[in-house]
Amino acid sequence: MTDEELLAAIAAGDHPALRELFERHAPWIARRLGRVLPASAVEDVVQETFIAVWRGAGSYAGASDAGGWVWGIARRQAALWLRRHGRPQMTVDAGQGADPANQAIARVDLERALAMLGGEGGDAGEQRELARLVFAEERSTAEVASLLGIPQGTVKSRVHTLRRRLRAALGGES
Repeated sequence: MTDEELLAAIAAGDHPALRELFERHAPWIARRLGRVLPASAVEDVVQETFIAVWRGAGSYAGASDAGGWVWGIARRQAALWLRRHGRPQMTVDAGQGADPANQAIARVDLERALAMLGGEGGDAGEQRELARLVFAEERSTAEVASLLGIPQGTVKSRVHTLRRRLRAALGGES
């Protein structure tokens, strides 16, 4: 079964489908979460992630990759854990060798970095929306293009420009 088929089965109450999805995704999710969470928290967050998958499988619309959808839930669960335990907010994908824009976001709050680019209206508002969709929500180029009603190539070009402007606004950090 594909991940998408497993999610449909989970939505229908199929426990073995949840077990199979867990076996496919829990190891890599745990590795990624281990980069930003204490080792003692990773197992709890992974379990909370799959409880949320069980509860929310019916809301999976198929617009994005199922693994990406599960990862989005894991990121939210990690953020909840960090808030509950009074830990500083971290970007869950921060890591060595990461994209320079993602590293900047890990060091500086996204809104503060975007504020360095200028005001709220017009181009700045569009950049904020693009940054929210791409960096915060980790949506695919195709999803962003569909949501904004623009071609994928335009999304790619605008993200490239936004990354360059963020690096410049943050003093060339990489």
